[in-house]
Amino acid sequence: MATDNGGGAGGGGNCEPELSDSLKTFGAVLKALREEARLTQEQFAPLARYSAAYIAKIEQGKRFPPRDLLDRSEEILGATAARVLAAAARSLTRKAGLASWFRQWAGIEEEAISLYAYECAVVPGLLQPEPYIRALFDRRLPPLSEEQFEQQVTARLERQRLLTERPNSTFSFIVEQALLDRRMAGAEVTHALLSNLLDAGRLRNVEIQLMPRIQEDHSGFEGPLYLAETAENRWVGYVEAHDCSMLVTDTKAASAMLQRYGKMRSQALSHQATAGLLEQMRGAL
Repeated sequence: MATDNGGGAGGGGNCEPELSDSLKTFGAVLKALREEARLTQEQFAPLARYSAAYIAKIEQGKRFPPRDLLDRSEEILGATAARVLAAAARSLTRKAGLASWFRQWAGIEEEAISLYAYECAVVPGLLQPEPYIRALFDRRLPPLSEEQFEQQVTARLERQRLLTERPNSTFSFIVEQALLDRRMAGAEVTHALLSNLLDAGRLRNVEIQLMPRIQEDHSGFEGPLYLAETAENRWVGYVEAHDCSMLVTDTKAASAMLQRYGKMRSQALSHQATAGLLEQMRGAL
C-alpha cells in the first residue's frame, strides 16, 4: 500500500516524494545520533517499533517522521539526543504540492498489520502487473516525461513488495468486475492483469474479491476507499480522486469506512468464487 495507486487511486503518489532540505537534514541528524549510540538501522528499528526499511527512508529524507518516533527516541538515544532531534523536527517543511497526509499514508501503509482496499476506478496499485501500470501512465494527463514515466513504473513495482515482505500482514481487496471487463489497453494487458490477480490471490495473506457487475445491494456508492490497521490496532482511512487525497484519522470517520468495507465484503463474491471467475475470464480472452 501512496498511495499512489499503490495505496491510493490512480494518481502519481506511488513515486518517492521529492526531497526537501529540511527532511534531508532531519534524516542526517537522526542517522548521526543513531550512529553515535553505536546502533545500526537493524538494531535501532525494533527499539523504535518501526521496520529497518522505514527508518532508512526517514534517514534518506524520503518519509516525514511520525510523531511517535520523536517520543520513542528518548528511550533509545537519551534525553540530549531527543532534544536535538526535536529541534531538527521543528524546522521541517514540506515542498509545495506535497501534502503531509500523503507522506503519512505511505508510512502507515508500509507498517500496517491489515490493509483493506476497495476500488471502482482502477485496479489497486499493489495488484497491478507492469503492462497494466505502463498502460495507465501512458494515458496520464497531463503527459509524463520519459524520465517521470519510468520513475513512476519503477516505484509502483517496488511498492508491491509489501505483499511478500509482510507475510504476517493481512491484505484484502475488493475490485469491481467492470474494471476487468473494460479490458484496458487490450486483451494482452488484460490477460497479464488477470494472471497477476490470480497469483496474488494465492498468497496466504492476500484476499481478493470481485464485486459483480449486477449487485442491487452495494455499499460502495461513495467511491474508492483504503483502510489500514496500525501496530497499535488503530484504523486509519485514505481516499483519493483526481489528484486530490485525504487521510482520515478521526476514529468515528474511520469506523464508518470500516463498516462500509465490511458490508461490501459480504456483498462481493467470495475469494474462492472470485478465483474461479478470474480463471474463466482469462480463458475467454
